[in-house]
Amino acid sequence: MERNLVEEIFQKKYSGKCPHLCKETIITFADKTLETLFPQRSQKKIESEVELKIEFDDIFNKLRFILSCIHKELDTSEETHNEILKKFETELLNLDQKLTKDAEFILNEDPASHNLDEVFICYPGFFAIAVYRIAHFFYLEKVPLLPRILCEYAHGKTGIDIHPGAKIQSPFFIDHGTGTVIGETTEIGKRCKIFQGVTLGALSVKSIYKNKKRHPTLQDNCMIYSNSTILGGNTIIGSNTIIGGNVWITESIPENARVYREHGYEVKIK
Repeated sequence: MERNLVEEIFQKKYSGKCPHLCKETIITFADKTLETLFPQRSQKKIESEVELKIEFDDIFNKLRFILSCIHKELDTSEETHNEILKKFETELLNLDQKLTKDAEFILNEDPASHNLDEVFICYPGFFAIAVYRIAHFFYLEKVPLLPRILCEYAHGKTGIDIHPGAKIQSPFFIDHGTGTVIGETTEIGKRCKIFQGVTLGALSVKSIYKNKKRHPTLQDNCMIYSNSTILGGNTIIGSNTIIGGNVWITESIPENARVYREHGYEVKIK
């Protein structure tokens, strides 16, 4: 092997980089956060507040390390990282409240669920939403890389693809979930429920629309059945609307509507 090849690649891609910033580091941080907030997911037994504090300290140390690596690679401010750490500590209480509401909503809406422990441990929709809510915090704080790596971790485990920029209120329920896609500028109101294969996407993926609203809005209490596709930043699904399976929508739907397919391809709105 030629020496100049090794030297050139090293200088371009290795020199001065933090070697430990990898997906595994960030995945460990996410799993640790969820296991500490929801001990049903953990094999570790916490028997005192002192032991719990140690677990939280470990979470913040992991986050501090991740942010320091991002600082080295992408030249973001260390002072900014310290502010993010403080905000994340406050956010953990909000995160716990939102995710508990999500889990309770899942329990109440799904006749196949029996208790909250089952939701916390077994439901891929809950896991994807939980990781999204962590990632969304860092997205709003404009932390590079971290939000997307988090959401792609959940995507790989569950088949549910939620962009960290989406705005999703609580409670929210994704049932089954495989193949579900929720785009960056999607907005979802309270008590919405969507099934597997649903796409909340854009009409165009051209880069000129980068900073525009490209994805739909679901108002409160919407239900979207499996394999339906809703596209476009101007598309609003009104409150209390039910979208049946395999429906293609690119225009707004009024409140309290029932949308379904009839005779193969004809879409009906009641």
